[in-house]
Amino acid sequence: MAKKSKKSKKKPKKISAKKEKYAKFKKDKPSTINATMPDLTPEQQAQKKMDEEKIARFMRFGRIFKKDDKKGGRKGNKK
Repeated sequence: MAKKSKKSKKKPKKISAKKEKYAKFKKDKPSTINATMPDLTPEQQAQKKMDEEKIARFMRFGRIFKKDDKKGGRKGNKK
């Protein structure tokens, strides 16, 4: 027969000196993040729209086109 070990009395958990020392630097982090976008001015809205158009063009064609650029490639470079 195996002997059953007696459970020791529950002792309060010791907090290490290091944890105690650095506890003041630990901050409570909120469980949910409240991320709301700020209201944009009309200038910022226009800039955002232009940026989104540039990204869409880049994703579609694989390179950046400016509004002034012509999408003709090498036309006119005949030898």
